[in-house]
Amino acid sequence: MEGYEKNGSMDSDSRDEVYSIPIRAGKRTYFFDVKSTRNNDYYLTITESKKVENEGSRNYEKHKIFLYKEDFEKFTEGLENTLAYIRNLLENGSSEPSFKSKYDDIDF
Repeated sequence: MEGYEKNGSMDSDSRDEVYSIPIRAGKRTYFFDVKSTRNNDYYLTITESKKVENEGSRNYEKHKIFLYKEDFEKFTEGLENTLAYIRNLLENGSSEPSFKSKYDDIDF
């Protein structure tokens, strides 16, 4: 699937959303949306939309993450490390990590 770029008039909706790409995955759809601020700065929203059927009615649950440019590198690194960990588990069938992340000792 390809994303799309928004253009045209600068009303409040088109100014805000710059680019969007939906990823359909079974009952879920993920949206990766690039949005702009009034100062022409950019950020990413990642939305998970899940179809939920209740007693004949259809609703959608949505969960959204806002990712700001100053966090792109750390977020990407964390995601890549996590995916590598999962791939290692799937390939080796081991529950022990083959590497230690610098994020292992985070306190909240």
